[in-house]
Amino acid sequence: MKSITSPNEQSLSQRLIHKFHLSEQLNIIRAGVLGANDGIVSVAGIVLGVAGAQQSQAALFIAGISGMFAGALSMGGGEYISVSTQRDTQKTMAEFQKYHIQNDYDAERNDLTQHYINEGLTPSLASQVSDQLMENDPLNVTLKSKCNIELKHYFNPWHAAISSFCSFIMGSLLPLLSITFIPYPYKVPGTIGAVVLAMTFTGYASAVLGDSDRLKGILRNLLVGIGTMAVTYLIGGSLG
Repeated sequence: MKSITSPNEQSLSQRLIHKFHLSEQLNIIRAGVLGANDGIVSVAGIVLGVAGAQQSQAALFIAGISGMFAGALSMGGGEYISVSTQRDTQKTMAEFQKYHIQNDYDAERNDLTQHYINEGLTPSLASQVSDQLMENDPLNVTLKSKCNIELKHYFNPWHAAISSFCSFIMGSLLPLLSITFIPYPYKVPGTIGAVVLAMTFTGYASAVLGDSDRLKGILRNLLVGIGTMAVTYLIGGSLG
């Protein structure tokens, strides 16, 4: 017989799944993967540029740690601003739709009926479905059909910002620790190798989340990462 798990016995992952709507979960994951990816590429580019300039171990570490926190704050702040704008737009669309329902109910009902006809229902069945749904919750159902917005499921900018900030820190630790602790003369090639492995993982994760071609996602990620490291290393070498 299947046992019933009490709320106190649920794991953290289970509680998070119940707390966040699917769209919110995907937005948090997207911000996390993007932050980790940027952390790897940005800090790898910085430390390899400094290494190319033949700077000291202390200079490498200071440049890396500065880039890590500057990038994390920039990513977190950017996500907060971006998602806040998206949230404000969702709320504005909800108010706009509420106004239209109050002032032109029949037109909204007809639009909903046409939506279900386009989805494949017969006109009579689409009309019945629209009547029933408009009776129960007209604002939510018309928002969902027109704008794919669900009431009370607006994106939270803090979730995306914190996810992006923390993942940027985690991603940037790899090139920072590699360039700091791998001894000469393996410092640069060792860091590049570590970054390539990390970029392979984040490229694969991005492709899985986007349900796209895995190999293409990995190759695209590696191209950006290797290109960034090559350019910054050459610039550092030419100026050092």
